[in-house]
Amino acid sequence: MTPQKLYPSFLKDAAVLSVTSFGGPQAHLLHFQHLLVEKRKYLTEEELSETYALCQVLPGPTSTQTLSAIGYRLGGPNLAYLTLFIWMLPSVAIMTTTAILLAHVEARQLSLQFTRFIQPMAVGFVSYAAYSISMKTVTTQRGITLMVLAGVASYFVRTPFIFPITLLLAGAITSLNYKDHPKEPKKKFDITWANFFLWAGVLVFAAVLGGLTKALPIRLFENFYRNGSLIFGGGQVLTPLLYTEFVQYAPKQYLSPTEFLSGYALVQALPGPVFSFSSYIGALAMRGDGTGGQILGAVMSAAGIFLPGTFLIFFMVRVWDSLKKYRMIRASMEGINAANAGLVAAAAITLFQPLQNTVTNFGFTIGTFCLLAFTKMPPWLIIGLGLFFGFMLN
Repeated sequence: MTPQKLYPSFLKDAAVLSVTSFGGPQAHLLHFQHLLVEKRKYLTEEELSETYALCQVLPGPTSTQTLSAIGYRLGGPNLAYLTLFIWMLPSVAIMTTTAILLAHVEARQLSLQFTRFIQPMAVGFVSYAAYSISMKTVTTQRGITLMVLAGVASYFVRTPFIFPITLLLAGAITSLNYKDHPKEPKKKFDITWANFFLWAGVLVFAAVLGGLTKALPIRLFENFYRNGSLIFGGGQVLTPLLYTEFVQYAPKQYLSPTEFLSGYALVQALPGPVFSFSSYIGALAMRGDGTGGQILGAVMSAAGIFLPGTFLIFFMVRVWDSLKKYRMIRASMEGINAANAGLVAAAAITLFQPLQNTVTNFGFTIGTFCLLAFTKMPPWLIIGLGLFFGFMLN
């Protein structure tokens, strides 16, 4: 199928994923595997795992980068940017609308109790993703050991840099077994630096322009672009940084703690990227400029948080296929995949800890895992049932 013929089909699938993929980047991988690999066969499971692991090494929103990189492989940059837009649109639109409504009513008047079952269900999604990945990619004693070590390291060392460090170390360990892999003809390749320079150029330009103009939309773009360029580990890592910068930092304090936590609770219940939380913050930061100003703030913030990771993955995906020709690179994927499984397993434990240790939370987590493992019930229906019970028991 030609790239042009792929456009409508893949974009339709991206739209489906944007409204059905719950649970954060680890759980998103399960949705991608089900639709893009098993059902549509756009790529193999190995290619998806490699792409996801590559995105884990880079800063930015992992699931967004993974889906955009798949679009890039199938149809080049045009399809990739369209994929990015469609993937982020529903959650960004909902978060922006919520911020506009919050500008007119007190945050305490909003009730998000109907979403209270979604967080333990999201942990169930992440738990099943860890189980599925480990069963399919961790097949040696060495891989099991690295998976356990990676999980333990990411659980106890609470720094976002543990993600790339763990993946790189695990890959380096298994790369020493390169002789187990057959030789493949290597071809000379040139590194295309355009997207790397684009990422760096926008970072510097936004900082300079924001400093000169003092315009809030430009400064919001620069703030989020900088955060998106430095954060490893996804939305769970980004959240405390945003709280410090936009709630606690005296020169800004664009949101109250109540507004921040209300938005954070809502974004956990939405499908799509957790990084869409940025649009909510941007809209509330410009509440004094009316609805039009809030929409502008949301757009600038969302663009700022999503673009740097996209530029970086476009840079890496151009050279990845050539790098895979080297036996050490291929051998390193065993360790990277094993470590990735450990990181996902640790994420499930970490995400459950803030929840109350109640029978209800344990029940929804275990029930979600069992529905995914032993039935063919689609993920969107499982989440729908959680929201239904939340409404009925509210």
